[in-house]
Amino acid sequence: MATETESTTDMGVGLALALGAVATIGALVMFTGAPDVTAAWGFAAAIGFSALAVVGIHLYWD
Repeated sequence: MATETESTTDMGVGLALALGAVATIGALVMFTGAPDVTAAWGFAAAIGFSALAVVGIHLYWD
């Protein structure tokens, strides 16, 4: 008789770490380009990639 095995991966954690690193870079860009349009792009990157990191955790968490 065959038994069912449960396979788990850490894809959610890895995805969150990768997207979190990109979000951190976006926050640094926001900080260094303070009075310019570059700060707005850094803010957009930081918010966007941090939201994607949370979505990645929720999609791949077992």
